[in-house]
Amino acid sequence: MGPEEPLWDVAVPASPGRLPGAAMAGFSDRGRTPAGLRLIPPPAVTLALVFGPGTVVLSGAAGRGSVVAGLGFGTTRVTQAADFACVQVRLPPMIAGAVLGVRPAELDGGFIALDDLWGRDAARLAERLSETPSWEERFALTDAVLARRLDAGPAADPEVAWAWGRMVRTRGRVRVERLADDVGWSRKRLWSRFRAQIGLPPKRAARLVRFDHAVHRLVAGQDAAFVAADAGYADQSHLHREVRAFTGITPAVVAGEPFLTIDGLAWPSPARG
Repeated sequence: MGPEEPLWDVAVPASPGRLPGAAMAGFSDRGRTPAGLRLIPPPAVTLALVFGPGTVVLSGAAGRGSVVAGLGFGTTRVTQAADFACVQVRLPPMIAGAVLGVRPAELDGGFIALDDLWGRDAARLAERLSETPSWEERFALTDAVLARRLDAGPAADPEVAWAWGRMVRTRGRVRVERLADDVGWSRKRLWSRFRAQIGLPPKRAARLVRFDHAVHRLVAGQDAAFVAADAGYADQSHLHREVRAFTGITPAVVAGEPFLTIDGLAWPSPARG
């Protein structure tokens, strides 16, 4: 394997699905995922549907199969991997509760085995994905299953959805103290509803969004001092502290992390850069 060759074969849907704001990608690891590989938290609730004969085990996650990762999960590594395939779905947090059947706050920024949330339905979906011959058909199957769950689940408060959207649009550079005034709620009410329906308090959620934007610019090769200034950090040391807080490593190291360098293939985003 050459130094620039991705660890995984990656597939993406040919067209958007029915889940608003969600993104989906397929991964085949070809037996190349090293134990100890670090996961980097995106500003999304992550659903990893593992299928086929292989296996993947994460530190801090019960079980050996499909998992759900809460918003802003801590430093987590792959402890075991062998020839696995998975459909990974990044869910906007305001629809994650309806799709998954559990409030994002209950995920508490950690990992939960999908079996614990869906019971036998999780195994059935994995079986159906294993029996489905193409990635496009797997994406269509996953989209149909998740869309049905979304339609049956409760919607997030419009005010909460607006506040999250504001954070994303500003790349985390938003004065969260003003969000309550902007939506016409008391600060206590917004903080409580946001934490329950998004999974993080507003300030930490904004930090995660800003971190995600900044770290992908580092991956793209931009200078850390420039990224720090342009992303709104007080200085380069502030960026350094934030990267360490979310990943446990330095900006120089995080720029080469496989779970970030693959993003241009799996999760292309015109909003970054």
